[in-house]
Amino acid sequence: MRNSLKFIIDFIVLTILYSAVFFNKWRAKGKTKLLVNTLMYIYISLVLYVTLMPIIVSLPFIFDHPYIPMNMIPFDDYFSGRGDTVRQILLNVIMMMPFGFLLPVVKKQNILSCLFWTFLFSLGIELIQPLINGFRSADITDLITNTIGGLLGYLVYLVFKPLINKLMAHLK
Repeated sequence: MRNSLKFIIDFIVLTILYSAVFFNKWRAKGKTKLLVNTLMYIYISLVLYVTLMPIIVSLPFIFDHPYIPMNMIPFDDYFSGRGDTVRQILLNVIMMMPFGFLLPVVKKQNILSCLFWTFLFSLGIELIQPLINGFRSADITDLITNTIGGLLGYLVYLVFKPLINKLMAHLK
């Protein structure tokens, strides 16, 4: 199956899921809730695209390759001088900043709760990656840098919280 078709299948499923399950539920709660939750849904879909997709066509083959355990040595690649680790670290931080920013907008969160959910989201991705694709591996560095990204996103949220509250009140 062509690679782009594999991704299209996942996006079709995500679109159907949004339409059938979430859209009416969020719309019933008002325009603001619909907008904010839809932004989070789109963001999570894009993270899945970057980290896990294609998922659906990979499911029948998840046991066709060995599961490589998570690399548990933090920043091992960086200190060993392997690959483009600085770029990977920065991309992981940047990738999770919107999560830390949007999560307290979607549902009130304190900093510890936001860190917890960012950590769990990242952990889920890291543990599933080796199942979906035998060429991907889980890494503690990614978990750390993703969680830092969520923290930075939350701090940006705190800076813009008065403006966000004013915009949300205006949209109602």
